[in-house]
Amino acid sequence: MLEEVERWLATRSWSVTDRPLHRVLSAKRATGQSVSVVLPALNEEETVGDIVAIIRHDLMQQVPLVDEIVVVDSGSTDRTSEVAAAAGARVVHRDAILPRIPAVPGKGEVLWRSLLVTSGDIVCFIDADLREFSSDFVSGIVGPLLTDPGVDLVKGMYDRPLGGAAGQGGRVTELMARPLLNMHWPQLAGFVQPLGGEYAARRGLLEQLPFPVGYGVELGMLVDALHLVGLDALAQVDVGVRKHRHQDGQALGRMAAAIYRTAQLRLARGHLIRPSLTQFERGADGFEPRTYSVDMEERPPMAEIAEYAARKVA
Repeated sequence: MLEEVERWLATRSWSVTDRPLHRVLSAKRATGQSVSVVLPALNEEETVGDIVAIIRHDLMQQVPLVDEIVVVDSGSTDRTSEVAAAAGARVVHRDAILPRIPAVPGKGEVLWRSLLVTSGDIVCFIDADLREFSSDFVSGIVGPLLTDPGVDLVKGMYDRPLGGAAGQGGRVTELMARPLLNMHWPQLAGFVQPLGGEYAARRGLLEQLPFPVGYGVELGMLVDALHLVGLDALAQVDVGVRKHRHQDGQALGRMAAAIYRTAQLRLARGHLIRPSLTQFERGADGFEPRTYSVDMEERPPMAEIAEYAARKVA
């Protein structure tokens, strides 16, 4: 490990207990910064309501840390929108945001568009499929941004159990993202959960970053932030244990392909020779190929979008 990373781990890797809530609230009052929480959601009616309710109760009603909770629904066919609204979130449909640019499927697409419908100086992203959720996920990763003006982006780190096995979650992280980062961006080797969906950043940084539209968004954001603001402006906070719905092996393969493509573009800014991934499923006549396209689009920095610039002027 690079000496720079060892130093970073000692100075930019914290626990949620390092910043008691009263200290975070005091810093929020002193700086006057506002906090938006965004949940990207697709068919998450089983979990999204509990997450919204806990954030609202703990961090809006009990203490005034969070200023708004926005659920961006990316086309759910279940009751995700109704459940989220009933729990107290403002629900916005992906397609209603910036309609002049047709939306494409993907998590990164939703996160990018969320910048247009939130107002917080700090934006905190939380996945909508978490179980046994704790509001520490929000207060823990928002804390350094409120207390330390030198920090621009904070990732959550946590244990990820798989079934009954501790620490065995995050398979795409271990098999794809971590090797890529260690080999090509060794300054980022200290991140425990580089692909984790729980992180917060200053709006001023987020609006300058391109957003891969799909699963590559977390890796792309981390790499681009490193080049834009430097390692010392990035941090991570231990928030405990993350429990969520796990994807099957083939879905993980598609995630890995999108992440590799995101890394490839950042390594060479070239293009893929064949932007697709073929996987196999056993059918009645043996193994049958299934070919999926790999996400090719990226959204430009939000600061370049006319509607966003107009909103800031207004």
